[in-house]
Amino acid sequence: MSVEFFISKRILKSELHGKQASRPIIRIAITSIALAVVVNLITIAVVTGFQNEVQQKVVGFSSPLFIHAAGSSSVYENSPIRKNQAFIAPLLKNPEIKSVHYVAYKPVLLQSDKIKRKVVLSSGKDTTYTQQEIQGAVIKGVDSTYDLTFFKNHLKKGRLPHLNSTSKSLEIVVSQQVARDLQLTLNQEVRAFFIKNQPVKKNLTLVGIYETGLEEFDKKIVLGDIRLVQELNDWGVQSAIRIADTLFNGQLIVTAEVVGGNGNYRYDWGKGVDRYAGFTFCPTKDTLIRLVVTDYYANLRGDEIPNSLPDTSYLQVRVSGAKSTMCNFPLNKNKEIIRHYLDSAGTKYALRTKSTEIQFHQIAGKGSSSAYVGGFEVQTKNWDNLPTLTEKLKRTIALIPNEHEEQLSVQSILETQSDIFVWLGFLDINVVIILTLMILIGIINMGSTLLVMILVRTNFIGLLKSIGANDWSIRKLFLIQAGFLIVRGMFYGNVIGLLICGLQYFFHIIRLNPEVYYLNSVPIELSVTSWLALNVVTLIVCLGALIIPSIVIAKISPVKAIRFQ
Repeated sequence: MSVEFFISKRILKSELHGKQASRPIIRIAITSIALAVVVNLITIAVVTGFQNEVQQKVVGFSSPLFIHAAGSSSVYENSPIRKNQAFIAPLLKNPEIKSVHYVAYKPVLLQSDKIKRKVVLSSGKDTTYTQQEIQGAVIKGVDSTYDLTFFKNHLKKGRLPHLNSTSKSLEIVVSQQVARDLQLTLNQEVRAFFIKNQPVKKNLTLVGIYETGLEEFDKKIVLGDIRLVQELNDWGVQSAIRIADTLFNGQLIVTAEVVGGNGNYRYDWGKGVDRYAGFTFCPTKDTLIRLVVTDYYANLRGDEIPNSLPDTSYLQVRVSGAKSTMCNFPLNKNKEIIRHYLDSAGTKYALRTKSTEIQFHQIAGKGSSSAYVGGFEVQTKNWDNLPTLTEKLKRTIALIPNEHEEQLSVQSILETQSDIFVWLGFLDINVVIILTLMILIGIINMGSTLLVMILVRTNFIGLLKSIGANDWSIRKLFLIQAGFLIVRGMFYGNVIGLLICGLQYFFHIIRLNPEVYYLNSVPIELSVTSWLALNVVTLIVCLGALIIPSIVIAKISPVKAIRFQ
């Protein structure tokens, strides 16, 4: 043990418990250091918690990177692109990329059941009325390969949709906020309306309710099957062959029924491509009619450039009885052909006369919507490398026509949710300001305390100088005393600060308005590294700043100091 350390320890005991002049100022100094540590500890924990929790939740609803069709106005409203892309394999080999998943979005209006409301009239009487609430949202369509860990971790009731069946699922998961606003319960059928060329109504089954506290997204995102979204978006084309209800000059009218695409269709009935959606005939033998449909764009030269992948549908025709070139089938009072249905689905039926029966079996096309998606979510392994990775992908993918002649765009979540991340970035400035002010307060108080300690011990300083002690040795003695006080204040500050952080972390005592702060309670996150760094920096900065006030010791004359009372 050094001489300076030994003397400092002995003197500090008398300062804390003996001298009336220095005891209050020393306690104030310890309190100021403790307060600085408490405030700085809570500031770092809260800001880090805010930044990480908001970041994780925003990324959980989307992804750090999103690849979609160029020119799209929003992640939630974009043009379709092919699901099979050549860039996917190289991306998965990139060590910075964790996974790539395709998704699709579709705006939806959800309608509640009839809700009874009670109001008090101006006359003082109660009256009851019924109403139905409607809330807009966006269905996020995913498949069975999508990583649903985020929604699973925030699931409050029920389960996630079953997405691994062979047919599309009509199950959805909504947020607690949406379920509360529309008074929805688990396993309830929810009426959903979608805007297409004509509005479409679907009855969807609510199987799960989640809550993240990020109200802006909770009220917007509904989780569902991507196959449902692909179909509702009219991506690709889907065809079927129908027999019209009326006759034309004793002939049946065969027509193509096509949905999806851009509305400009071309048809191949087996004799090459043309623009005619049907023809007339009266079958005299068994026939299989095949239809291949796709849409097209016309460029300036007038060439037809295929757009959607083609879809193929069939109509099986079986003829029995007398053969005739005229289809004089009986009509009902509306002058429509009388059909005799052979199955409940209505795809098999027969047309009959006294001597002839023609059976039809409609085999609709599966549609090419499953070949299209709204975009690709790219999950990264390192958040800090996101800007660099974004620029790298933009140089290799963005606005470069791919094998499907599509132009793609690469967007970072820092761009699509810029308002949120700019706000989170401003919190760093607040942290620096608060840390600087609190450490500065601690330095000023400790500097004042050190000067008081020197003043009280002036005659002692003169005595040490008279027996040969140098100025630096005496300065070290007082700096060690100040270090003891700083460490004591830091100890109290850490105990109080960690206790407050622990109470908030486990019990969420301080609540927030999620509409303003994106979270429903103050988040707390403090790593061991941050905690150690705060304490080490506080100790070093405070001690380093006290070196300057300790210079006053060199100005003290031994003769005058010994005579000083």
